[in-house]
Amino acid sequence: MGALNDLLRLAHERIQDTNSSYAGALTPAEAHRVWQSAPGAKLVDVRTRAELTFVGRIPGAVEIEWLHYPGGGQNPYFLRQLSAEVDREALLLFICRSGHYSGLAATAATEHGFTACYNVLEGFEGELDANRQRGKIGGWRFAGLPWVSDANGRMA
Repeated sequence: MGALNDLLRLAHERIQDTNSSYAGALTPAEAHRVWQSAPGAKLVDVRTRAELTFVGRIPGAVEIEWLHYPGGGQNPYFLRQLSAEVDREALLLFICRSGHYSGLAATAATEHGFTACYNVLEGFEGELDANRQRGKIGGWRFAGLPWVSDANGRMA
């Protein structure tokens, strides 16, 4: 349990000087370790259905869109869907494409009574590189963590 507590403490320290209301921020590798070692922890993937289908999925993640595709409007049912899928006291790790929308989702969940929300920094694909492409300088996929490449469930 010591390693898990150390990771969660580090995640909390990362956001100390920010206005974040959620519990902390983890790198993808840290998030994966927490997800695997914390009983009842859930990884909540908030990317759009299109991103999940065309970019890749994380096996075992709870998938709830933060934004709808097409159009990009915020999912008005996000918190209701989250409540239906996970326990309010579960350790929740939110991930999106880059870490931005997952931070918003973690904030919204925290403000609505979920007690242990963490943002996964870098997201699934990481930040844009010099050529304005993702997936080459950070993120879940870049870290070599488990994901499937398409709807057929083939491992990447």
